[in-house]
Amino acid sequence: MTARTTQDPTTRAADRTLGLLRAVCENDGVKLVDAAKAVDLSASTALRLLRTLEANGFATRTEDGLYRPGFRMVQLGVQALSHESLVATSRVALQSLVEQTGESAYLSVLVDNTHGLYLAIEEGTHTVRHINWVGRTFPLQGSAAGAVLLGQVEAGTYAVVANGVEADVTAVAAPVIVGSKVAAALSIVAPSYRTTSDAAQHLGTLVAREAEKLFATPGLVAVADAAPGQAS
Repeated sequence: MTARTTQDPTTRAADRTLGLLRAVCENDGVKLVDAAKAVDLSASTALRLLRTLEANGFATRTEDGLYRPGFRMVQLGVQALSHESLVATSRVALQSLVEQTGESAYLSVLVDNTHGLYLAIEEGTHTVRHINWVGRTFPLQGSAAGAVLLGQVEAGTYAVVANGVEADVTAVAAPVIVGSKVAAALSIVAPSYRTTSDAAQHLGTLVAREAEKLFATPGLVAVADAAPGQAS
């Protein structure tokens, strides 16, 4: 006689939710009916679980009704793979900016049409400096990196935003472009009291220069194609 194993309700619910999440992540957009079928659930149960995933940022529903991975999934993936690909490629540029300015330097990517994600940092050397925000999201609107990721800043130029994401903080960002695509935003984040108009211009020139070096780096095309949150 074969022993029959059963799952308690909590484990069964977790399995169903994770199964739906897998279906969402393994497809370039999935319909509710297809996601439900993949996990052998009714459409009503699948919808309830997908709404829970959506409410917590693990899934997002597009205007055409497809479910795709949400920013939390991108965030987790970035944190798990932060030592690879785009981060590794950008490390020299980040270190160079810190050496030249003493300010904290960041690499950011697009998460969705409203938020970006801090992907990597090289902390500044000043006593007062911006601390590590890697893995945190920020609004695109009203931020220097956001302007870059939204395609509002041309290659070789930069954006400056004071008191955007944080009060008393100024960010200077430039686009890392591969072909015709914005792969990431390279930025310096510094206290506003140190970032005068002349200082911001100097920082912008340095950031734009390092960003241009990055998109000329051999191998970056493949890295950018695989990076989450590209802007076109």
